[in-house]
Amino acid sequence: MRFLLASNSPRRRELLAQLIRDFDTEPSRFQETGAGLSAYDAALQNACGKAEEVASRFPGCAVLGADTVVSPDGQRVLGKPNDAADACAMLRALSGKEHIVCTGVCLIADGREQRDVVTTRVRFAPLSDDLIARYVASGLPMDKAGAYGIQDGYPLVERYEGSYSNVVGLPVERLRAMLRAAGLI
Repeated sequence: MRFLLASNSPRRRELLAQLIRDFDTEPSRFQETGAGLSAYDAALQNACGKAEEVASRFPGCAVLGADTVVSPDGQRVLGKPNDAADACAMLRALSGKEHIVCTGVCLIADGREQRDVVTTRVRFAPLSDDLIARYVASGLPMDKAGAYGIQDGYPLVERYEGSYSNVVGLPVERLRAMLRAAGLI
């Protein structure tokens, strides 16, 4: 069975390759939303919307959709920054505080849909204006929810509780169990 990742994210491709050797990417046309939704609900709705949209165009394929959101309080959702000023504002808001990262995962295979959300707690170190400016100038935060990547090599994260790969963009541990349940690995 052909396996499709409903994403162009290089981080998701890299993480999925740890579990599935042969897959293709097919970006979803689903319009992400988060307005009025909790972080949990936004991540789940967007992941399922992406997977379902791609599955409707490629019947008979296994499809994986995922969406990662960052939330300082479980309610307000920080998406990808619109520009450098927005990225700086997000990083300042997270500086020295704890937040959650929710990744929704939706796997469609053989007409069955499995869905889940994995949550990781992350505590940021206090960030100086200079560190924020250097990080934003690197361009790294611009395509990431909450304007940061835990894997980027900057000293942003003080500690985390839960799945590291979830913060990167795909909860590998949970996805492995879903793939096994679907008979795909």
